Amino acid sequence: MVIGMEPNKIDRRLIVECGSILRNGGVVAFPTETVYGLGANALDANAIKKIFEAKGRPSDNPLIVHIAKKEDVIPLVKNIPEIGRILMEKFWPGPLTLLFEKSDIIPNEVTAGLSTVGIRMPSHPIAGALIEAAQVPVAAPSANTSGRPSPTKGQHVIEDMMGRVDAIISGGECNVGLESTVLDITGDIPMILRPGGVTKEMLEAVLGQVAVDAAIEDPSKSVEKPKSPGMKYTHYAPKADVIVVEGPVEQMVMKIKVLEREYRAKGKRVGIICTEETKDLYGEAMVKSMGSRQVPETIAACIFKVLREFDETDVDIILSEAVEAVEIGQAIMNRLKKAAGYRIIHAEE
Repeated sequence: MVIGMEPNKIDRRLIVECGSILRNGGVVAFPTETVYGLGANALDANAIKKIFEAKGRPSDNPLIVHIAKKEDVIPLVKNIPEIGRILMEKFWPGPLTLLFEKSDIIPNEVTAGLSTVGIRMPSHPIAGALIEAAQVPVAAPSANTSGRPSPTKGQHVIEDMMGRVDAIISGGECNVGLESTVLDITGDIPMILRPGGVTKEMLEAVLGQVAVDAAIEDPSKSVEKPKSPGMKYTHYAPKADVIVVEGPVEQMVMKIKVLEREYRAKGKRVGIICTEETKDLYGEAMVKSMGSRQVPETIAACIFKVLREFDETDVDIILSEAVEAVEIGQAIMNRLKKAAGYRIIHAEE
């Protein structure tokens, strides 16, 4: 069942129906401000197993639990540290997941057997209404088959999940376009486990010192049992091989043009991911702009969509420009590098 719905025109009858599906053990895909989620009752272990089956997702990859109201976190965790209260007040609802020590009512299937659970309160009106109608917390990874680029449009979910879930709510495009930031607040120093829409700089402005998990920059330092989604496995990958080219913009463009000619000479079909500022510099190459360097939020909102658009072509290789890894750029580069399987070329080489 596919349900079309506009965020500013919520159909209460259909939301109640979808909430009932969730409450009774079904699976519903729905829009959030980050990416589309694939939701099930977070307190029902059998329902959680249906998420893993639909996605083809490894069961040692924990899920994030979504709530409708801040007070809904209380029964799900052992305690709320003061830092958690500060962050909830500042950033919820919004694209920030906080890692707490879980209470006993959260099944191990949600947390992959870990003692911690990630919880967030989405700001998207459809997501909030659905979770409230479900009357249960909703565990939800991104609503794509495991490993593919995350879905930021209803059509992306239909392509991946039609026939695999009980209902899909198609509610337009996600405005953030990247998964939430995951912040571990169970240690002495808060640590970013996955960069996202709430940046390190935004967190530091509130908290002071914030650490970043070493695996974000160096995948060889990934832990065996990830505490957050997006830490261990290959993610966000289109069908074609992706190569990210880093360096000063002018040199980056020159390097990509050289690589594009070399791959074409070998009989490869090549696509290029660039920015609004550089899209006219590649001649007749197949080019897709991911947004403006001047407004990196536009890149965050479009990067998964662009990767999926290349899946509709016959390219063998995608050459992507890098962006500066500051503020939201850190999350953009995290997703691009994972999509590329960390195949990175430096323009100066």
